[in-house]
Amino acid sequence: MRTGLSAFSLATLLALAPSLGTAQTTDGTSDDTTANQSIEDQLSFGDGEVQVGQPYTSEVIGDWEMRCIKTEEGEDPCQMYQLLQDAEEQPVAEFTLFRLPEGGRAMAGATLIVPLETALPNQVSISIDGQQPRRYPYAFCNPVGCYARIGLTPQDVDAYKAGNAATITIVPALAPDQQVELTLSLRGFTASFDQVSIIEQQ
Repeated sequence: MRTGLSAFSLATLLALAPSLGTAQTTDGTSDDTTANQSIEDQLSFGDGEVQVGQPYTSEVIGDWEMRCIKTEEGEDPCQMYQLLQDAEEQPVAEFTLFRLPEGGRAMAGATLIVPLETALPNQVSISIDGQQPRRYPYAFCNPVGCYARIGLTPQDVDAYKAGNAATITIVPALAPDQQVELTLSLRGFTASFDQVSIIEQQ
């Protein structure tokens, strides 16, 4: 998916931008050492140590990655993640999922990111093991891609747990008479879901 480099570059620029300027001492002179230390704190040295604020994969369960963010508190929030490929094994979309607190209609939330060249009015459809598909609208687009925010009820989650694979269908904007079908593997879904973080609603 062409979004990978763009997302990485944007995240890198945003992370480093506040510390790229030369730091000022109390007497108004510049302090390059302070600025360099600030930048250095955000760099990886290949020693396997994850810094606060950096993403990492804690483990792989079946076909799902557990993508987490390092925090100072040590209770790192994690989401389920899967990269979706087309028939030519080219990366096309990304699917992430997290749990929600009990008491609401949705038991979990998911985000699907598809390429910008997607026909948005056609929406996206998801079918589990050939069952009746559900259709979801796209919420917004940015330079990374177009996003669909998906709410999963307890019944939906049960279907994902019992299923083998979900077929995600999108329509290319330049070929509206065609469909692109992507396979979301559900191998390891139950074990991953039991470990994924609960995201509190604001």
